[in-house]
Amino acid sequence: MNISLTPELEQMVDDKVKSGRYASASEVIREGLRLLEEHEQLKQQRLSEVRRKIDRGIEQLDRGLGIPAPEARARLRQRRSVK
Repeated sequence: MNISLTPELEQMVDDKVKSGRYASASEVIREGLRLLEEHEQLKQQRLSEVRRKIDRGIEQLDRGLGIPAPEARARLRQRRSVK
């Protein structure tokens, strides 16, 4: 497989090899791809967690366990201002 890199990315790969941490450009690229896969898996896990929370909230609303809209908005505003 052949890949084309921008001059900046090519320099980054060369610098990583020159640092001694990696033995070849292929090792640098493999590490980058491994980290990309790890990042994508983490993103999927977070998305699944958000979906579970949404589902749980909908189930609670269906059981009548919700709070009045003005109170919900106030809580959301408070959380947003704290972060």
